[in-house]
Amino acid sequence: MYFMALATDYDGTLAEDGIVRPETLEALKSLKETGRKLLLVTGRELPDLKRVFPEIDLFDKVVVENGALLYSPDSGEETPIAPAPPPEFVERLRQKGVDDISVGRSIVATWEPYQTAALEAINELGLELEIIFNKGAVMILPTGVNKATGLKAALKEMQLSFLNVVAVGDAENDHALLRMCGCGAAVANALPALKDTADFVLEGARGEGVEQLIAAIVERDYAFCTNQRHQVPVGEGENGPVEIGPPDVLLIAGSSSVGKSTLATALSERLRERRFQFCVFDPAGDYEDLEGVVTVGSGSTTPTESQVLEILANPDDNVVVNALGFEERPSFFAKLMPGLSALRARTGRPHWLIIDEAHHLMPAARDGALLELSDDISGMIIITDHPDAVSPKALAAVTAVVALGPKAREAVETFCGAVGEASPAGLEEFQESEVLFWRRAPGAPVQRIRAEKPKQVLRRQTRKHAEGHLGEEASFYFRGPENRMNLRAHNMTIFLQIGEGIDEETWEHHLRAGDYSKWFGERIGDQDLAQEVARIEEDRSLSPAASRKRLAEAVRRRYTLPASGKD
Repeated sequence: MYFMALATDYDGTLAEDGIVRPETLEALKSLKETGRKLLLVTGRELPDLKRVFPEIDLFDKVVVENGALLYSPDSGEETPIAPAPPPEFVERLRQKGVDDISVGRSIVATWEPYQTAALEAINELGLELEIIFNKGAVMILPTGVNKATGLKAALKEMQLSFLNVVAVGDAENDHALLRMCGCGAAVANALPALKDTADFVLEGARGEGVEQLIAAIVERDYAFCTNQRHQVPVGEGENGPVEIGPPDVLLIAGSSSVGKSTLATALSERLRERRFQFCVFDPAGDYEDLEGVVTVGSGSTTPTESQVLEILANPDDNVVVNALGFEERPSFFAKLMPGLSALRARTGRPHWLIIDEAHHLMPAARDGALLELSDDISGMIIITDHPDAVSPKALAAVTAVVALGPKAREAVETFCGAVGEASPAGLEEFQESEVLFWRRAPGAPVQRIRAEKPKQVLRRQTRKHAEGHLGEEASFYFRGPENRMNLRAHNMTIFLQIGEGIDEETWEHHLRAGDYSKWFGERIGDQDLAQEVARIEEDRSLSPAASRKRLAEAVRRRYTLPASGKD
């Protein structure tokens, strides 16, 4: 379930002439029975609303006075969101002949044409107040207070994200409300300008339109209101942007050190820009410096379920779960998932789970004890070197594939083999090292894309490249002339140690062949380092000792390596 709440205006939307018809009340009750929440957001003052709408307790939260006051029907608590109106302002209005006036906890309300007198009083007194219109009504409130700010306060108490809310209204003061929420609807009787703001216009007017909206939410959930607010760009294809949305499960596959984590970092940035909440599972400590997140766990401390869930309780916070300190990572992952699944069922968050090295966290051999997610697995980004080693249950949910590196085509074929499907037609037409995107659907073509690039510069994969264990394909091999030796360097530390100890002929052989810069660029994925090392390789004036020293200095500037014991 993606849309978790409905926020509705009252007059002209839920009610006609102040009265809500019985059919609309029944529709509201049916929505609550699905586990979703109801919020009423209105310009009316609370005593007046209670008088005309005795069923107010049906709502979980009520925002009145056009965003200035929050009311909780279950407890009766009233929470002011804006200050009380200045007494001198009310008095000045009366002096100007405004006799049809209502004063609430924060709002001052009257009718057209008294907006001119209200504006004069605001300017004469130098007050920070603004005028908001509502089909003939004139509401004066502190600057910046509107239905959107009131709803934001209500959602904060409910631990809900605005992305998971559908809003519906009819008048000028509903613009901010509809723009803020994940989906905005206008009833048929809404003003033309509001219809332009809304994602779609309902066929029914007032309560009948709200009933249609509720039926669509219950029947289709996210599918009834797809819009750009929820789309996340993965890259650019020949025909425009390639995007994924909340229902998707994206598989990012390819051999080691070809840019999978770089793409995941870029996607995390796009998620933050769109205010999605995400949780990154990080078995190797690659994402500990990711911007805009809280990291729990490290190489020496293990994260706990309560730490993760406490951070995610705030819709504005994202978390990286560093599982580097775990020996039994699948067990920890499986233990954490029920809590995350329960949070998602209750709030729709976190919107996205980013699971790196998924073949370690969700191995095929442990499929029976896999994550206890709901049957509708969605909003996931699965990253792996070995698609066939990932849980079949997770692979079955994949809706799109991005494949990178020299074995991109093979990665797509491996995935298709793992799920028992034929590979997409035309796969053989693509060149090595192209980034491929395939929307998993019968007859859907594979397309080459330019993948999204991250804006931030991370110390990404520093530990893995410096001290970890790169795969055979990603390792560097000191072979020397005529392949007389076969010394494997499976990380940067070993590379420098071997480089310091091998004979000059072997060192020079790889240096003049450009093998070092090629490794840094193609296998490590560090283009800046590759370019600097290429300049060292091209400098024929350097002695073997000098070139070794320059190259080692270039590596150590970028990577934190263990002490060599020679300093």
